[in-house]
Amino acid sequence: MRCCAALAIVLVGTGCAAEATESTVVPTFPAPAATGEPGSADGRDGSLPTDCAEFLPVADLGALLGLPLDSVAVRTTIGIAEPSVGRTERVACRYSGTPASPVRGTLLDLNIARYVDAAAAAKQWTVNTGVESGTRSDLPIGAARSALFDRTRESVLMVTYDDDTLAFVLPEGPRPGDRPRGDVLVDLALRVLPVVGPPSSTSQAPTTTTVAPAVAAG
Repeated sequence: MRCCAALAIVLVGTGCAAEATESTVVPTFPAPAATGEPGSADGRDGSLPTDCAEFLPVADLGALLGLPLDSVAVRTTIGIAEPSVGRTERVACRYSGTPASPVRGTLLDLNIARYVDAAAAAKQWTVNTGVESGTRSDLPIGAARSALFDRTRESVLMVTYDDDTLAFVLPEGPRPGDRPRGDVLVDLALRVLPVVGPPSSTSQAPTTTTVAPAVAAG
């Protein structure tokens, strides 16, 4: 009986440890306006989500592009750290049309990287935007810095916010009402930034207040 009781205690302890570990695998974060005490559900554990559907659900992208339900699939690729530039994590997301979709091929590429600090992220963002091609428009998205590059068949939005960088690539494709690609990309950034996580510093969270006058893409 004593052995059984001891085994039961071990199993219970093991189960609790497993639950504690699993709860941090795919963290979720509140909307930008929410606040919380360190260590609470509102805090960030320092890791990016490892499932692209956490950043942007396929149904949300489908609705934004005016596509029917079950028209979008996503593939997640986990990158590696790059100490030479201070990058600690990288997640790449490719959203594509499903066989049932009226649009085939790539609908959106999203790349998110985390760095050791905001300075490293800003430095790499500056390097990346410096070699990007297309007509450039610099625009703020709340406290985030971003640059929009328009090309004939696609537009690219590159964002840096605190210790993260994000790159959105939107090919020419369906957009309800012929909405400019730049408008769609800013909308996407506002959806993804809160999920990337609260900033590690005291930067103001992104808001929509400064976006409207900046987009002139087509």
